[in-house]
Amino acid sequence: MELRKGKYNLITDVAGVKVGHKTISDGNIETGVTVIFPQDDIFHQKVIASCHVINGFSKISGLVQIKELGTLESIIGLTNTLNVGVVQQALVKYMLQENEDIGDRTGTINVVVGECNDMVLNDIRKCSVKESDVYEAIENASSLFSLGSVGAGRGMCCFQMKGGIGSSSRIFRLGEVDYTIGVLVLTNYGLLNNCQFEGIKSSQINYKNETGSVIIILACDIPLSDRQLNRICKRMSVPLARTGSYLGSGSGDIVIAFSTANRISHYPQGILQNIQMIHEEYMDQIFIASIEACEEAIFRSLNENETVVGKNGKKVVSYQEYINQNK
Repeated sequence: MELRKGKYNLITDVAGVKVGHKTISDGNIETGVTVIFPQDDIFHQKVIASCHVINGFSKISGLVQIKELGTLESIIGLTNTLNVGVVQQALVKYMLQENEDIGDRTGTINVVVGECNDMVLNDIRKCSVKESDVYEAIENASSLFSLGSVGAGRGMCCFQMKGGIGSSSRIFRLGEVDYTIGVLVLTNYGLLNNCQFEGIKSSQINYKNETGSVIIILACDIPLSDRQLNRICKRMSVPLARTGSYLGSGSGDIVIAFSTANRISHYPQGILQNIQMIHEEYMDQIFIASIEACEEAIFRSLNENETVVGKNGKKVVSYQEYINQNK
């Protein structure tokens, strides 16, 4: 089953979602930061959200509160493993600047920062991402954004080829309404011999274990509860397996999903909160659309990419270069 793609075939086909990058490329330094805006005024009008840890070899921040409260209240940041702290601090400062009541007339803020380890191409010990890079990514955020070796994806490898940022979307109809699901991935996982995409041949290039990671961000405009979003999150292991991952012991595979259909006001408007949700009988089509979008997003992180030479002259070829070399 193949569903219709959105206008841009990006996560930003979900209305209100924006993505921005700051890429840092300078010889041994190949890294960056990517930010995802779920909606405007995300602190005061939170979106319903959920998360799932497929494999927990990860240093992501902010998942505990999402799991507990079922809401997302901040921009999502993506970067390399050793720069989670600086990106988190920059996002905190940005949210404080935008919301004068945080930490004064109301509680604090839960920011979410995901990571993958880009040390194959990037001198990760330099901790090269600065707060100013995060602010630049925020300034660059829009509905149109680049894929591949950009932002947080600059130094990432997928199936021992060049990985990074991928995205895709699907539109489907329930009743008389069209709904959109969009996925953004940061791919840094997999072994070449296991890759299931067209044109990959068995090779001696291999590592003993699969130790990479992947961050999957799923957005939709479907009225869903956090429990239903969690059901979708759990199915994101399917596209990972389809593309060739066995979810290795040393891999950090994390999913965050949110819906823009319901808003949760930070300040209560009354005792009751009205929330709509799809009936469970219609979840299968949502599962199919989510899996399709995620699988294509992973493919696009490879296919819409470039060969990169990074730390100590290490070269990681793009999917297209690999295909051309092995015709």
